[in-house]
Amino acid sequence: MKNTIISKLSLVLVVVMALALASCNLWQKDKAPEGIWGNAIYTENTELGEGSKTIQVEVKIEDKSITFTINTDAKTLGEALISHGLIEGEDSAYGLYVKKVNGILADYDVDQSYWGFYQNGEYLMTGVDTTEINGGEHFEIVYSK
Repeated sequence: MKNTIISKLSLVLVVVMALALASCNLWQKDKAPEGIWGNAIYTENTELGEGSKTIQVEVKIEDKSITFTINTDAKTLGEALISHGLIEGEDSAYGLYVKKVNGILADYDVDQSYWGFYQNGEYLMTGVDTTEINGGEHFEIVYSK
């Protein structure tokens, strides 16, 4: 009888420990980025690449932003961003229509969201695939609705 009680108490202890560990894992998942940032590839400032030119690209969504420092030999902004998997899109009559930045989708046809591209706070009048870079530029990519 004593062995049966010890066995049952051991089983209860194992179940309680398993539940405690599972709740710790759920708590960690709660710390993961929420909302739109939940699909992001990067959630912190990051430096990428090698090359003779360095540019800063700040991605802004709602009240959060992260900055990519990109070292590259690319001729255009689009080429630099694509080479690091930071943007995806579709070819259009006006050039590359960017739908994903850092893994985050903005699709005007779905929810009227889009990516706006800026340089030093001014809206770019060229597409990412035709915006030339020399090094030292600061670009902003802003999620908008």
